[in-house]
Amino acid sequence: MKQTLDSKVLSILEDKIQLIKTNKGAIYLVGPIRLPVSLYGETVVFKWYCWLNCDEVTEDYQRIIDKLSSVNLAELQQSSVLAYGDFDYADEAIIRFHSICHTGDIFGSKRCDCGFQLKQSMKMIVEHGTGALFYLANHEGRGIGLFSKAMAYILQENGYDTVEANEALGFVDDSRNYGDAIQVLKALRTKPVTLITNNPKKLQALKNAGLEVSGREPLWGDVSEYNEKYLKTKINKSGHLNDDQTCCND
Repeated sequence: MKQTLDSKVLSILEDKIQLIKTNKGAIYLVGPIRLPVSLYGETVVFKWYCWLNCDEVTEDYQRIIDKLSSVNLAELQQSSVLAYGDFDYADEAIIRFHSICHTGDIFGSKRCDCGFQLKQSMKMIVEHGTGALFYLANHEGRGIGLFSKAMAYILQENGYDTVEANEALGFVDDSRNYGDAIQVLKALRTKPVTLITNNPKKLQALKNAGLEVSGREPLWGDVSEYNEKYLKTKINKSGHLNDDQTCCND
């Protein structure tokens, strides 16, 4: 028997849900939620948002919430945002579109620089005073998924570089799409942003969507014997920008 939400519970949740219409349905954005985060030994309070893609477009949030108990969302990845400062209205804000990396972000793997980039971009946002980290959950392995990424790692241990491994498994080098993140960004902020990235494709995605980009901040670091080939491949094959030759010089 389906249980109807208590009216008080529904009124609390409705106040924190925003509907963003898309070509395929809707994005339901929940937040902001106060989230204290340990960052380099200090506690920093971010405003956390999470979003969910749905085929149904409705402002009857009771209908959407009722569906959640019958869908195992724990088996599906959802993306989220960490906002800091007056992100909605401040004149200057710095953002990062960060693709999920199970091995780097969670385990601290040295095969890539993702874990370093995650923490360092959060630090840059706090130091800037206003900004947001968009954590993109369907981007694992540049869009190929965790299981395929594991197989790509096996190929890399046998001489393939990152691009070659992905292509050998039948994927393109980079299949990530930033459409959802851009829709959420537009819902949260209309003023210009500075993007933290080495990847010109991310920059172009923002510009193609009509967003005003006031600048770009590079993010290199944590270079080691374990990821040097990976980083060089980013530059030499994937077109990442090596500002002032700050990374991986021969």
